[in-house]
Amino acid sequence: MPALDRISTAGFIALTLCAGAAPVRAGDWLPISPEELQMSSEPHAPGAPAILLYKQVDRDDNGPSENSYARIKILTEEGRKFADIEIIFDKATEYVRDIQARTVHPDGSIVNFEGTVYEKPIIQARGVKLLAKTFTMPDVRVGSIIEYRFRHDLQRGYVFNSKWVLSQDLFTKSAKFSLDPYREFSLRYSWPGGLPGDTSPPKEAHGRITLETRDVPAFVTEEYMPPENELKYRVDFIYVSDQYSNLEKDPTIFWKKYGKATFRLVNDFVDRRRAMTDAVGQIVAPGDSTEAKLRKIYERTQRVRNTSFERQKSQQEDDREALKNASDVEDVWKRGYGNGNQIAWLYLALVRAAGIPADPVIVSTRDVHFFNANAMNPNDLNSNIVAVTLDGKEMFLDPGTAMVPFGTLPWAETGVLGLRLTKDGGDWVKTPTPDAKDSRTERKAFLKLTPSGTLEGKVSVTYSGQEALWRRLEEHNEDDADRKQFLEDQIKADIPSGSDVELGNRPDWDSASQTLVAEFHLRVQGWAAGAGQRALMPVGLFGAQERGTFEHATRVHPLYFDFPHQSADRVSIELPANWQVSSMPAPRIDDRGGFVYSAWTEGRDGTLALNRALSVNAVLVNSKQYGAVQDFFRTVRSGDEDQVVLLAVKNTAAAH
Repeated sequence: MPALDRISTAGFIALTLCAGAAPVRAGDWLPISPEELQMSSEPHAPGAPAILLYKQVDRDDNGPSENSYARIKILTEEGRKFADIEIIFDKATEYVRDIQARTVHPDGSIVNFEGTVYEKPIIQARGVKLLAKTFTMPDVRVGSIIEYRFRHDLQRGYVFNSKWVLSQDLFTKSAKFSLDPYREFSLRYSWPGGLPGDTSPPKEAHGRITLETRDVPAFVTEEYMPPENELKYRVDFIYVSDQYSNLEKDPTIFWKKYGKATFRLVNDFVDRRRAMTDAVGQIVAPGDSTEAKLRKIYERTQRVRNTSFERQKSQQEDDREALKNASDVEDVWKRGYGNGNQIAWLYLALVRAAGIPADPVIVSTRDVHFFNANAMNPNDLNSNIVAVTLDGKEMFLDPGTAMVPFGTLPWAETGVLGLRLTKDGGDWVKTPTPDAKDSRTERKAFLKLTPSGTLEGKVSVTYSGQEALWRRLEEHNEDDADRKQFLEDQIKADIPSGSDVELGNRPDWDSASQTLVAEFHLRVQGWAAGAGQRALMPVGLFGAQERGTFEHATRVHPLYFDFPHQSADRVSIELPANWQVSSMPAPRIDDRGGFVYSAWTEGRDGTLALNRALSVNAVLVNSKQYGAVQDFFRTVRSGDEDQVVLLAVKNTAAAH
């Protein structure tokens, strides 16, 4: 659930501001030295296609706004790709303006950017829609310097997520950062991943915080790695309310104070007993079991309009609809709408009204970075869930995230710390991590092989658990055409390139079902390659993405899988009448505990059955174990490339 919605219930996620200082105007372009114009390489980054000569970020949290300046040197032909600029922002709370850019050639001549700035979507998840301002720098050549600057305005009235990111995709020669903090709240700051090289900690002078750094290595992006914010050098700024922190240095005491304060806020929001008792009487029957009550209340709560999972509206649309912010759960129930975090607390209040003990829990999601209690950052506890006990077993439920099945948490809320709120300050709990078998991709294919070697027929794909949920959340505000393209692209990524795929059904996108089923028509040309009277056919029809992973010889970052998962493929192929199976590969199995692969084939009565299963029962794997994981996926590639030999016979009778 979106963290920005939580101020009314769990508090301190966004801090209301009064009018800030006037925005700082950008100055002239900074001078470029002759050495920068003529440089052709960087000793600290040998072979780099480009480097970031200079970066400057000046943030004013009283505005709130941020001015950014970047200067990039293009060193090779490959480096010219950095002429395509993307400035990412959150449309709901941010605005990018005053973009200026220019290209400077080694002879000092200047080409100003006068082109078009476009806006495109990047990703939408957890109610946050990220967009990017994009443009292409003019006349960029090897040796050119490109520089651009822009102003980043944040929504007036809020301060959240203030940070400096020191690591960039390019080697950074020099960078300067500054912050004018909002002065009505206490501020602490930390650098969880340390600071690069000889960089000194931030300095404070005249109410302003500054930092300078040099020779920052380029950030290495790898497949299946933890969130970038967890790995990059960064400085986090944390605003805290004096009423419970007083800049407490002991994390244990800090969280006790925070827990007590937040418990009072939540309790005030949910304490509407008469209204909730009346409401729960409309949902459950007196003879219902505890589980039945929990499920019925869950289902009814999820039918409350969830504004956190609606498309971003224009200001005019918001003004016309004039939705009111809820003061308590009675408002949410009577109005029939609320944000995701408010809906979670509505479920808490209804369950309690049904006579079932339940606790509020605020958890730290692991999709952006990992929670560190020692950082004492309340903003990291960014999602509300409810803890109940059923049949002696504690369960964590998230009714405030759309389309989440009962008993399931979105993957980013699994295996994470949460603070169970009590009047005494609460205690830490950890949400469970699901097993691989709970999140499956099951593909069943019924295909025919033509004499020319083309494979054609129907494929049914059943996604379950997290595999179904993340797809529903990814596409929850998209139209049918986009959803169709999304699923077709998904299966195309798993089969040979150039194959034809057409979605044939309308999957159930909008429910909280444990499964999502998609049916396709599939056509793969040249799947069987003939040579005289023989034809060779690989056994691994699906799994192209898995076969292409972990091919690099070295690894920098740990391996990170969003959630444990399995895939299981059963492919039935009807052979042409004059073909028969001549030989099949031996069955394969490679069981390494957290990683398991198996493949086997069967052939009889003119039909070939290909079976394949892959299980990844891990989330975070140390980079020291990369070699073992890499070797496992070599086995996967080798097994999928095993060949079935088909033999053409003179007549049908000979085949039997």
